[in-house]
Amino acid sequence: MIWYERKFTLFISFMKPDTYLTIKAFSQGLYKEKGSRFMAQAWPVTTQEEIKSILDSIRKEHHSAKHHCFAWMLGQDRKTFRVNDDGEPSGSAGKPILGQINSYNLTNILIVVVRYFGGKLLGVSGLINAYRSASESALKNAGIIELCNKDYYELRFPYSAINDVMKVIKDEEAGQSEQIIELECRIIINFRTSSRERILNSLSRIGGLRYSHKGTF
Repeated sequence: MIWYERKFTLFISFMKPDTYLTIKAFSQGLYKEKGSRFMAQAWPVTTQEEIKSILDSIRKEHHSAKHHCFAWMLGQDRKTFRVNDDGEPSGSAGKPILGQINSYNLTNILIVVVRYFGGKLLGVSGLINAYRSASESALKNAGIIELCNKDYYELRFPYSAINDVMKVIKDEEAGQSEQIIELECRIIINFRTSSRERILNSLSRIGGLRYSHKGTF
């Protein structure tokens, strides 16, 4: 276990400024203690609206469960997050769940732990362990991936400049999501945020070209 933690810390240290860690897909985990079942679900998410929709769905699906505790984290800077104990003693559920998110340095993730009460109290320390263990179980079953932020820009330029534009796109290996080639051309391109200054400098040298930032995702 010590070797794994050192390896994981080393991996984080080599991450580039425009990258972040999240989970590849939905995963589940389970922890049982004194008759209670703690069912954890981990979801990759990108917006608070998406989180709200998932929480509403889980509450409907597990309407007979006593607690639906959760924690989520959004954004590459990992500064937007929330925890909820949903009736459990303060700090005994949401924080342990968030602790697991932090231990893997993850973001754009929601973890919900649904508790079906077994009739025996666990105490605060027992609850902390249960919610932490259930969350850890779900994360161990999830594939953790490294993603990068990309900037999306709209380019508008005369047809006479198309060869110069396409050369920049090819040289920089930028992606394209839309393309209209007419007398006035329009292309949506995307590229890693860390390449922004270099690519925009190259585009600025092309006569008649205008660009506008459409967002970073």
